[in-house]
Amino acid sequence: MALPNIFDQQTCHQLISRIQKLTPVTQPQWGKMSVSQMLAHCNVSYEYVYEPGKYKPAPAFMKFILKLFVKNTVVSEKPYKHDSQTAPDFKINTDKNFEEERSRLINFIEKTASLGPAHFDGKESHSFGKLSATEWNNMFFKHLDHHFRQFGV
Repeated sequence: MALPNIFDQQTCHQLISRIQKLTPVTQPQWGKMSVSQMLAHCNVSYEYVYEPGKYKPAPAFMKFILKLFVKNTVVSEKPYKHDSQTAPDFKINTDKNFEEERSRLINFIEKTASLGPAHFDGKESHSFGKLSATEWNNMFFKHLDHHFRQFGV
């Protein structure tokens, strides 16, 4: 079963609609992050793509290990388990501004949809090497869906 296409405008609007249902006081159904931390956490995937240099690239050996043991979990269609392991760059330990993080995430989702799958097909990822457009789609959609379900939207 293919995941919804994050490059499709209808999917983009559905994701944004789910984001719009969140409020600064929305509580998680599992996990420890606040809603604003979750939004900042979701933004990291997009910061890797749109803000190069913000995060230090993984050393070659670590990238090899990530490709070997983590990549399939991240880019497959299989949903994440609750309380899955979180990479260090994705750990948000400080309070974040809800409106700012929500706005940033919406902008990233819209930008990704507008660039389309051709832009991403064969594009190098921060941790896993070159990914197909389908792998990028699965990575983006699955991560957002996991956390939106975490917060009941």
